[in-house]
Amino acid sequence: MRAVRRFTVRASLPEPLAGLGALATNLRWTWHPPTRDLFASMDAELFNKIRDPLRMLTALPPERLEELAKDEDFLSRTREAAAGLERYLTEPRWYQRRTDDGLPRAVAYFSMEFGVTEALPNYSGGLGVLAGDHLKAASDLGVPMVGVGLLYRSGYFRQGLSLDGWQVEHYPVIDPNAFPLELVTEGGRPVLVEVAMPGGRDLRAQMWRARVGRIPLLLLDTDIEANDEDLRSVTDRLYGGDADHRIRQEILAGIGGFRAVRKFCELTGHPQPKVFHTNEGHAGFLGLERAREIIQSDGLAFDEALPAVRAGTVFTTHTPVSAGIDRFPVDLVQRYFSDGRLVPDVDVRRVLQLGAEDNPGLFNMAHMGLRLAQRANGVSELHGRVTRRMFSRLWPGFDDAEVPIASITNGVHGPTWVARELSALLGGNHEEFGHEGRTPDSSLRDGVSDQQLWELRRELREKLVGEVRRRVRTAWMQRGASALELGWTDRVFDPDVLTVGFARRVPTYKRLTLMLRDPDRLRALLLDEKRPIQIVIGGKSHPADENGKQLIQQIVRFVDDPEVRHRIVFLPDYDMSMARYLYRGCDVWLNNPVRTLEACGTSGMKSALNGGLNLSIKDGWWDECYDGSNGWAIPTADGVTDPLRRDDLEAAALYDLLGQQIAPLYYDTGEDGVPTGWLAMVWHTLETLGPRVQASRMVREYVDSGYLPASRMVAAATGNGHQGALSLADYRTKLDVAWPRVRIFDAELQYDHTERLVVGTEVTIRARIDLAGLEPSEVDIQAVVGQVGDGDELADAVQVPMPPDGIGAFAATLRLPRAGSVGYTVRVLPKHPLLASPAELARVVLA
Repeated sequence: MRAVRRFTVRASLPEPLAGLGALATNLRWTWHPPTRDLFASMDAELFNKIRDPLRMLTALPPERLEELAKDEDFLSRTREAAAGLERYLTEPRWYQRRTDDGLPRAVAYFSMEFGVTEALPNYSGGLGVLAGDHLKAASDLGVPMVGVGLLYRSGYFRQGLSLDGWQVEHYPVIDPNAFPLELVTEGGRPVLVEVAMPGGRDLRAQMWRARVGRIPLLLLDTDIEANDEDLRSVTDRLYGGDADHRIRQEILAGIGGFRAVRKFCELTGHPQPKVFHTNEGHAGFLGLERAREIIQSDGLAFDEALPAVRAGTVFTTHTPVSAGIDRFPVDLVQRYFSDGRLVPDVDVRRVLQLGAEDNPGLFNMAHMGLRLAQRANGVSELHGRVTRRMFSRLWPGFDDAEVPIASITNGVHGPTWVARELSALLGGNHEEFGHEGRTPDSSLRDGVSDQQLWELRRELREKLVGEVRRRVRTAWMQRGASALELGWTDRVFDPDVLTVGFARRVPTYKRLTLMLRDPDRLRALLLDEKRPIQIVIGGKSHPADENGKQLIQQIVRFVDDPEVRHRIVFLPDYDMSMARYLYRGCDVWLNNPVRTLEACGTSGMKSALNGGLNLSIKDGWWDECYDGSNGWAIPTADGVTDPLRRDDLEAAALYDLLGQQIAPLYYDTGEDGVPTGWLAMVWHTLETLGPRVQASRMVREYVDSGYLPASRMVAAATGNGHQGALSLADYRTKLDVAWPRVRIFDAELQYDHTERLVVGTEVTIRARIDLAGLEPSEVDIQAVVGQVGDGDELADAVQVPMPPDGIGAFAATLRLPRAGSVGYTVRVLPKHPLLASPAELARVVLA
C-alpha cells in the first residue's frame, strides 16, 4: 500500500534540551564544527550516517533524549553552544563597524537555487553553491541580507546509473517539514503571496524560512491546496518543464519573491531592502514589480520610476555564451502580462522593450536584467571581458572595454569547505577560517613541518579512498551487481597514489571525456608501475541533455574495465557531501573546459584551500590566479578552428603534464618519504590563493562596488519625492528629442609645427559642436587619443575633457601619451549626476 500523503513529525524535546532546536534549525551548523560535535556526541554512529542535526533529533529514541536531559556535562555544552550562536547572531561585525554614509540597511539577494547544505537539496550545481556561500559569507561579515528563491518539492534530481552506464534520474518527494525550515505564518496561518496568471487565475505560494546564520532565506512553495492542480506543480523541480513552466517559475521568483520580502519584513520588523541583487537573470521580473510599487505609491509614470528601480539593482551574470541565456517566445510573455493583472500600471509594450533582442520573436531575460540594473558584473576578470563583448550590441558606438559590465571574481566560503584537520594543523580555529576576511598568510607555516603537512594530506586522501570504495560498491549494487562479486571494490584506489579529481556539471563544453581522447595514454598513466595516478570523477548531466548523458556513459564504460577500475572511478549522484571528500582528498584538481566558456569554476578554489594543486585550462578564475607556482596551466590550441583537432592537441598537453611534470614531482621524495618540491607548491598555494578565493573577499567587493553605491544612488533618486528620478526621466526625454541632431564639425589637431611630434609634445584638439539645444553642462565632450592600427581603430586610448572654448567651440590641451601611430577622435556623451557610467544610456555621438 502507498500513502496518499506524507508528513513529518518533529521530535518533542525535553525542556532542558530546548536550546538544541535553535542550533539544529540554524544552518550555521554547516560551517561550525563545535555545533556538529555537540550533536555527534548524542550518538556518533547515527550522526555519521545522517549528518543532519534536525533529523538527528527526530531519529534519536525518546529515552536517549531523556537521558541527555539529565546529563549535566551535555547540558552545559548545549548552553555554551546556544550562547555562542546568540552572540554570533547579535554582535557587531565587519559591516556594523563600517562608518560609510549610505550603507544599505538591507539587501535582497535573489537566486533560482541555493546550495547551503546537502541537508536542504535545493541546488543543482555551481550557481546554487555560490549563492549559498554568498549568504554564509554575508552572515559572517554582518551584511544585512535577505535571500529569496523557490522551494522545489523534488529538488533537482538524484542520479543513478543503468547497467550500461546511462544516467538515470530519480526525483524524491520532499516534505519541507523534514528540513531545517520554518513556515512563515501570521495568526497561526501560512502567509501567502499571489501572482496573477492568465485567464483570471492566481498562483499562490507559501513562504518557508531557512536561517543561514544571520541571514533569512525565503523559499516560495506552490504545492498548496489553494492552487489549481497545474499551478501546484510550479515549484515541483529545479530547471524542469517547458517554457510555460519556466516562465511561471521566474515570474514567481521575481514578482512573487519581491512581494514575499515585503511581507516578511512587515511581519518581522526586518529592515526593508532598497538594494536588490539578482544572481543571474531568472528573477529579473522583480524590477517590474518594483516599478509597479513606485508607480502606485508615489504616482510616478513608468519612465519616471525606472531610474529609481535601476539605481537599486545589481545584476550578476554567469553566462559566457548567448545560448545559455533564458529566452521566452514574445507571445508567451504577452500572454502573462497583457491583461494588466500581473503588474498593474506597467504597459506590456514596455515589458517587451526591456527584453528585446535581435530576434524579434524572443524575449531575452539577460537583456532585461541589464536594462533594469544600473550595476552589472561577470564573475571573473576573463568572464567580464567575454560578457562585455557578448552584450556590446546593447551599447553601440562604445568599445567593448567601455561596456558598463564590471567583474567580481567569485569566491568560496572557507569555513564550509576547508578540512577542519587542516585548520587545526595550521594553528587556526576552523570557525575563524575566512571569517570576516581573516585568511592564511605566510605565518601559517610557523611551527608546521613538511612532514606534518604531508602526513595530513595522506590522512585526507585515505578518507577519500574509503568514501570512494563505499560509493563504488553502492553504485554497483544499484546497477544490479551481487555483493558476492564486489570483493574487488575493497582494493579500489590507494592512499599513497597521486589522486586527481574532476567533478562538475556535465555540459559538453566542460569536456568530461577529454581525458579519453587517447585511451591508451590514459591507461598507461593510470597503471604506471613507478608513478601511477588515480582519477575520481563525478558529475550530473541535465535530464534533457542527451549529449551530456552520452559523455557520462563513455566515461562509465571506460572505468568499468577490470584492468583500470581500481585506478579510475565515476561516482554517481555528485553533491555537496561527496564534494567535500574530493576537495579535501585530491592532490590535483582537473578542469579542462573549452577556453572562455567557463565563467568562473569555483570547485578548483575549494581544492586550493585544502592544499590541492590545480591543473586547468586558463579559463574563469584560473586565468587571473595562475602564477606558475600554484599549479599547472593546460596549454590551449588557440586559433585551431576544428574542435576535434583542438581537443586532440589539448588532451596531448594534458597527458604530457601529468606524465612528465606532475607525477615525477609528486613521487620525488627524500629519505623521509616527503616530496619537498611538491609541498613547496602546496605551501605557496595556501599562502597566496587563500586570501584571493574567499567568499568574504567577494562579498566585501559587492558591498564596496555594488551595494554601497547602489544605496547612495537610490537615496539620490528617491529623496525629496523622487526628485532625482524625475530629473533623470526629464533629461532622458530631452535627449530623445535632441540627440539625433547633435553634430560634431571640424575636429582638428593643432600644435607648433616648428617642433617634431614626440612623446610629451603639447597639442590641442578643437571641434565645433552643435548640441541641438542641450547645455554644455548636460553633456560630456571628450577628445579620445590612442594608438591606431590598419583599420584606424583606437587602442589603449585616453579620454581628455573638452571644455567650452567659445560659442559652439570646445578644446582640449594634452601631451601626447605614447609613440607610434597615434590617432584621435572627438565624442559627445550624456552627463547626469544619476548616471553611474558615461555609457549607461547607450548614447554617443562620434566625430
